[in-house]
Amino acid sequence: MTPSPAVPPLYTPPHPRPMGALPSLLRVLRHGDGNLLELLPAEAYQFAVGNLGYSRRSTVLFNDPILVQQILRDADGVFPKSDLMVNALEPLIGSSIFVTDGERWRRQRAMIDPAFSQLRIGLAFPAMQAAVADHIATLRSHAETGQSFSIDLAMSHLTADIICRTTFSTSLDSGVAHDVFEDFTEFERSVAQVDIFRLIFQRAWAEVEQPASVLAACERIRGHLGTLVDSHLAPDAQFNDIASAVIAARDDASGEPFTRDELIDQLGVFFLAGHETSASVLTWVFYLLAEQPQWAARLRDEVDAVVGQDTIGFEHTRKLPLVKAFFRETLRLYPPITFMPRVALEATTIGPRKLKRGALVMISPWTLHRHSDYWQSPHTFQPERFLAANEAALHPGAYIPFGGGPHVCVGAGFAQTEAILIIASLVRAFDFKRADTGPVRPAARLTTRPAQQIQLHVACCSQGAS
Repeated sequence: MTPSPAVPPLYTPPHPRPMGALPSLLRVLRHGDGNLLELLPAEAYQFAVGNLGYSRRSTVLFNDPILVQQILRDADGVFPKSDLMVNALEPLIGSSIFVTDGERWRRQRAMIDPAFSQLRIGLAFPAMQAAVADHIATLRSHAETGQSFSIDLAMSHLTADIICRTTFSTSLDSGVAHDVFEDFTEFERSVAQVDIFRLIFQRAWAEVEQPASVLAACERIRGHLGTLVDSHLAPDAQFNDIASAVIAARDDASGEPFTRDELIDQLGVFFLAGHETSASVLTWVFYLLAEQPQWAARLRDEVDAVVGQDTIGFEHTRKLPLVKAFFRETLRLYPPITFMPRVALEATTIGPRKLKRGALVMISPWTLHRHSDYWQSPHTFQPERFLAANEAALHPGAYIPFGGGPHVCVGAGFAQTEAILIIASLVRAFDFKRADTGPVRPAARLTTRPAQQIQLHVACCSQGAS
């Protein structure tokens, strides 16, 4: 009798090894970079509600999907966005949709939503295509020379270029756009550092002074964004982009538009969230494709079958279920927003848990997406989970890469369209291979990033790319 072929083992990409609470703390202190992923104890992947170690203000992690949705809906206004997040981001994005709550947030969201409708995304799609085409040309030059490159920086540059083109009708190569990108890089590098001792011992709502370099970068960014906004506010301006849609928005009650400062706040959010979160997950996408070349072949086959020799169009991004499943599984394992911190404005009870005023209420897509109660083999990479035939088996509420409730990410549709276009276009044109063999360590920065940049090589595929 011929033996059955061996089933290849499931692939488990890098993640911090779960440890007890004290060893986890010692690990973070040893590495010295404030990586909160490595601070998570093993039980954080197993309990429904539990403390995250000791802290003066009390830090409680919620993994129960029902309670998570209750917190995100926040019907009574008890769980606004955490003061830690607001303090870090306010110098850059002011009182924007990303940090506000209540009536101010509702006004902003109602005015911004139309800028990210499916119609608007369709209008923005040619700008996405142009940015991707330019990026393919850059990667072809890397393939010809054999030069390795940082996939982290490549994806940051590509997604920033897409945001510039779709929001402001200018490429990243323009002087102002390039300066904004450089200063955002400085901001992200500096503001993301976490002081573990401050997190443990500081009281709620304590002022956290940002480094001078961060404040200076924020001031420069807001100045550059102001220049881009002014180009759209000029009397003879004729644009048909996301910025023009936000400028045209009016408050339903008063009929008033956003002020210039409010426009800088909101468009700063689009640049920050729109390029950094997408760059984060796409970095992991192409790392995984380099590690699992058989997946690159499967995705390429699907793109060829659906698109043929045509240019990848907006309609094609809705017809690539395997590419979408690969993207969604990457989002599960490496959600860009690692933590969604809230704060209890008053003493309250949620589910079985009493919370004191000022308690830090943590929702973590990272732990929810890897929780043993909701996912089979939770740390393994299995894109098939998200194919239509298997979606009924997914646990309701256990997958929240874009948040949930009324605060669900306004740009989720934009991000998914952009990602599918990028993945399909690049996998159609190139094979990816690691240029280094060192260990990869995920880290919770402003988003979920590799602790050290990942270097890749590319080789052109025989099919080419249009």
